[in-house]
Parts: sequence; C-alpha cells; structure tokens
Amino acid sequence: MTTRKTHLDTLAVCLLLGCCLFWGLQQVLIKATMAELPPLFQGALRLAGATLLLGLWCAWRRIPLFARDGSLAAGLLAGALFGGEFACIYLGLQSTTASRLTVFLYTSPFWVALLVPLWARSERMRGLQWAGLLCAFVAVVFALREGLGSGLSSVRGDLFGLAAGLLWGLTTVVIRASSLTRIAPEKLLFYQLAVGAAAFPLLSLALGEAWVWRFSPFALASLGVQTAIGAFASYLAWMWMLGRYPATQISTFVFFTPLFALLFGALWLGEAVTPGLLVALGAVAAGILLVNRRPRAPQA
Repeated sequence: MTTRKTHLDTLAVCLLLGCCLFWGLQQVLIKATMAELPPLFQGALRLAGATLLLGLWCAWRRIPLFARDGSLAAGLLAGALFGGEFACIYLGLQSTTASRLTVFLYTSPFWVALLVPLWARSERMRGLQWAGLLCAFVAVVFALREGLGSGLSSVRGDLFGLAAGLLWGLTTVVIRASSLTRIAPEKLLFYQLAVGAAAFPLLSLALGEAWVWRFSPFALASLGVQTAIGAFASYLAWMWMLGRYPATQISTFVFFTPLFALLFGALWLGEAVTPGLLVALGAVAAGILLVNRRPRAPQA
C-alpha cells in the first residue's frame, strides 16, 4: 500500500520544478504550432501518441491496465475532466495569448484548496497557508498584468482558460477523494490519456477542423516533445506525486509554471523581462514556502 507523506521532500520539489519548467515551455509550443495544425487535431495527435507510449511502458514494466480494481467509474470521470480541461486550453489559445489564458488556468489551486479538505481533513489549510496561496496568485497576476486588458476579442479565451482551471482542479479532487490514489500512476494516467485520445478526434471533426498530414520539421519536433515529455513523462510524474504527497501543496507549486511561460516567451518572442517579473518570482517562492511550512510541534 502506498505510504502518503505529509510534506514535499527534495525528490518532489525537483520533480515539480522540472514539470513546471516544461509546462511553461509547452504553452509556447502549443501556441506556436497552431499556425500549422488546428488546435484539437494537434491535441488528438498528442494524446494518441502519449497513450501509445504509455501502453508500451506498461507492457515493458508488466503493469496491468485492464484488471478489475473498482477504479473504472472514477477513472472515466477523471479522464473526462482531463480531456475537457485540455479542450478548453487548445480552444482558448485560438482567441487569446498564452500568458493571458495561463492566469485563468492557474486558478486551479484555489479549487483544490477549497474542495480537497472536504474529503481529506488532514489537508485543511491554516490561515498562514491561505495567505501563502493568495500571495502566490497575486504575484502571478502582477507579473502578467500587461496582458490583463479588457479587450472583447479575448473574452472567449478568458472564459475557456477559467473553465480549464476549474476542470483541472476538479480532476485533482476526483483523484484525491477516490480510489484512484491506490492504483498505479500509470493506470491513472492511462484513464486520462485514453479518454482524451478517444474524444479529441470527434470534437475536431465536429468543429470542422482540417486534418493536415504534411508536417514541417518544427511541427514534428513540437508534437514529439509535447507527446513524449509533456503528455507522457511529466504527467506520469504528476500522477505519481498525487498518490504520495498532499494535493494542496502540490497544486500550489504549479504557480511557477506561468512565470516560466513568461520567461520562455521572452526568450522565444523577444519580450522584455521586467523588474516586476523578478519581484513576482520572489513573491511566488515566498507563497509556496508559506503553504508548505511545517506546523510547529506542540511543546511539552
């Protein structure tokens, strides 16, 4: 049986930083690749490829994916929420910038912090932790304030981003509050990838997207990186951590991702890294430290 930890250790912190670093790059890759591939078609290829990689990984490790263990209903629900989240991300990026959508996407930790303690009393947050969560979120909004205009052209993208954040939070809640924490992380990820891989082609066809099969070297490289590192390796690490560490602390850590996205945007698109961004990075780090602060042991 999996032993759950009460705080993030060095391994978890390193894995989370690596995941957040790549997810920040991933937002830029998805946006850039949309110039060649329609959004849901791009997502369908990515999820199908990741499902295949995961199947090969499980065959090599002899991890059963179809054994009856009572996780089917919760797994399909988590898969549907996961697929809905990424459909919202891909569709939202059509009508807004990656930075702007990311602000709304990363409201996810608020939903996790509000809902997970209803099932896991040990994960209830104290006043100082709530202050840390608020500090981290305000820092993200501050760093991205230039992109938070009120233009009507991006309202649709904003709503998709907010919906994606809610669905991500609900996915985490379903995983944490169900039997899914007791199954292999590979099977947990398989539920989500497989449901998305089945649904995305149907959504793409329903929206009338053109399926383009001639890929430039950049599109091929982008899809390869998104599939192998993004949808397979990083998500497998995320599922593994959800089964072993407090969900509220893990979810708060992802506030680093939109700031990494800004940094990669600056490197890729030549956007300036302002002093405000550096201040925000420090505030995010402070917020995460507050959320993950160990409670003082009672004195004898």
